[in-house]
Amino acid sequence: MESASPVYKRIVLKLSGEALREKGGRDTISPQIVKEIARQVQEVYALGVQICIVIGGGNIWRGLAASHRGMDRTTADYMGMLATVINGLALQNQLEQSGVVTRVQTAIEMQNIAEPFILRRAIRHLERGRVVIFVAGTGNPYFSTDTTAALRASEIGADIILKATKVDGIYDRDPNVHKDAQRFDRISYTDALTKRLQVMDSTAFSLCMDNKIPIIVFDMNTPTNIRDVILGRPVGTLVTD
Repeated sequence: MESASPVYKRIVLKLSGEALREKGGRDTISPQIVKEIARQVQEVYALGVQICIVIGGGNIWRGLAASHRGMDRTTADYMGMLATVINGLALQNQLEQSGVVTRVQTAIEMQNIAEPFILRRAIRHLERGRVVIFVAGTGNPYFSTDTTAALRASEIGADIILKATKVDGIYDRDPNVHKDAQRFDRISYTDALTKRLQVMDSTAFSLCMDNKIPIIVFDMNTPTNIRDVILGRPVGTLVTD
């Protein structure tokens, strides 16, 4: 249902690292894309919404892919966590330039760069109107940033997870391969699991289902989508009970 005011008070925005890379571009982090993401976040911030951001590192390093090429999985995953820190700092810099007060909290202590993740401090930042960017995943190997988003959303009591992707929702099969793929406007956790739809990895999805945290999967490339979601407009696919 459309609203003139936010329908969600506290959100977790999940961004992939690949979202920061320009298609076909040389740079792993595109300043133009980071600037546009910051603009969209600033729009929602101006509505008084409490915002947490979880960002991946796939534009710089993918731990799982490296492990498939023979690297020790634990080492590869830690390298991926460090990549998320680089992305988080880039986003923080642009948000601060846009007038949005932010804090970066890391699951791996690096006190010269960011605060350690402390739940009560993160909530206090939100209550004081600061955007909190969570980096370094959960601080443990074998867990994805999807799982980080689900975990942090559960911990801070978020109303919803907004998962930004390259497609405009969840389909019954790959829309890039099958032209007749059907998009879901809304789907239950159970149906998404039964149909084996790739919403998130299984650990992340189970956390959301157990804690009843709805997920909206939407296209990040449409400039108004984050704001439209917050205002209750029909965007992407809603996964809920």
